[in-house]
Amino acid sequence: MSETFYITTPIYYPNGEPHLGSVYTTTICDVLAQYHRFIGDQTYFLTGTDEHGIKMTKAAAEQGIEPGVLAERYATLFKQVWQELHISFDDFLRTTEPRHKSAVQNIVRKYVENGDIYLGSYQGWYDEGQEEFVTETEAKNNEFKSKISGKPLTRYSEPTYFFRLAKYVPAIIQHIESHPDFIVPVGRRNEVLSKLRAGVDDLSISRATLKWGIEMPNDPQHVVYVWIDALTNYITALGYAGTSETSSPSASAIATPKPGPSGPGSSLFQTYWPANVHVIGKDILWFHSVYWPAMLLSLGLPLPKTIAAHGWWVSGGRKAGKSTGGITPLSEIRQLITTHSLDALRYYLLRAAPFGSDLEWSQEEFDKSFNELANVVGNLLNRTLNMIKKYRGAVPAGNPTEDIDRNLVAATTALPSQIKQAYEKLDLQQVVMLPIELARTANGYIDATRPFSLAKDPNQSARLDTVLNLAAAATKNVLVSLLPVLTTKARDGLKQLGIDVEGKSIEQLFEIQLTAGHTLGEAVPLFPRVEAK
Repeated sequence: MSETFYITTPIYYPNGEPHLGSVYTTTICDVLAQYHRFIGDQTYFLTGTDEHGIKMTKAAAEQGIEPGVLAERYATLFKQVWQELHISFDDFLRTTEPRHKSAVQNIVRKYVENGDIYLGSYQGWYDEGQEEFVTETEAKNNEFKSKISGKPLTRYSEPTYFFRLAKYVPAIIQHIESHPDFIVPVGRRNEVLSKLRAGVDDLSISRATLKWGIEMPNDPQHVVYVWIDALTNYITALGYAGTSETSSPSASAIATPKPGPSGPGSSLFQTYWPANVHVIGKDILWFHSVYWPAMLLSLGLPLPKTIAAHGWWVSGGRKAGKSTGGITPLSEIRQLITTHSLDALRYYLLRAAPFGSDLEWSQEEFDKSFNELANVVGNLLNRTLNMIKKYRGAVPAGNPTEDIDRNLVAATTALPSQIKQAYEKLDLQQVVMLPIELARTANGYIDATRPFSLAKDPNQSARLDTVLNLAAAATKNVLVSLLPVLTTKARDGLKQLGIDVEGKSIEQLFEIQLTAGHTLGEAVPLFPRVEAK
């Protein structure tokens, strides 16, 4: 039975070009969305841009333009780049869109009605890069600098509306403790619980000194600040609290059919909420695992099922990014895709480190991962096809008779369930490494059985048939497993094996048997050699 699967990226600040950090997060989400579509789940994938706030105002002022002009420039670029990278998003939400702004005001009205918003004043330290208030103790411990960017904190004093965050802390702690998969990896979960138990203040949610934002419906002299505006995108994009029941999705350029809600009067929100996975960087985990649940509890809504916090791209041990430097820019990413292929980049991003760990860009490691694709996967496909065509013309029958045969069959048969478990656990490094392990095993099997020698001995005809059949079956499962990651190359490889992917689920593709007489396509290298400059 088909299930629903709703996945989101964080919404990105459009104050500069997309870079490796945002490409990484968005690629993770795309791989997960592609997988769930392939297993038959009714899938919805949201991304977008967070266009209000101090960051945008300051960046625009530095360039001598209005914040709206800056937002338009880079939000358009983000959407264009995601289409360029074949990101299969279903909706791209901008927080300056009327559908979001009106929904945010309706949500604030509900908070006011619930008694969860009150007027107060704030005096203290503020991290503009993180858009987060910092306690006096935290500020002092970090020498009054941001623990993320190292830039000086700002001293603020102004009237502000507060959200009663502390009211919901006991319920949030109970939820985290009773739902082990709510925050992953587990180490991040423990960090959040420890901080919650130390005590939490109410949350400032408005600014009177800032005019670039959504007006507070109960007090137009204030604008809604940051987290209510930003975090609620996950539900406003689905039509929650809007003027109509459905959003206005901005379809991506990818021609992949994505079933939507069916039936009269149905809504995206009713179909897809709660979200299955919010994928975020670990620096915004606190806001997603504490602020966001509290906001949802106030609205009487169910909490997301999983908040998955990945590590940072680091440079010299510090977080790399637009504000801190050391991050691979868009121009270099485009060059890598031109020379090595988009699929090679997607593979590297998942392979680079276990999900949740910090990562550091390495051209040497990228080259290693590309060679892995070319020399392990590409070579397995090419040599298997060429041997079958040369010695048999079509796939021959196979009859495992030796331990080496049975070992390869066992590894080939085990891969589908291993891949399923890896996706369920969000073990995304294993999602790419498990197929590589089978490809290595299959290459080793070919080296050990020496088909080219078997072909010279007529008495070894049946043995040759078995070797060729089992090698083809292993190659097929390797490529099927990699379909959500290598969205072009895996399809091309399966086409060479004479398998049409269209309209088939991963389960159906795994079940395809390359029986005697199965015809093959033309063998073409999947990952052509890249000439050194």
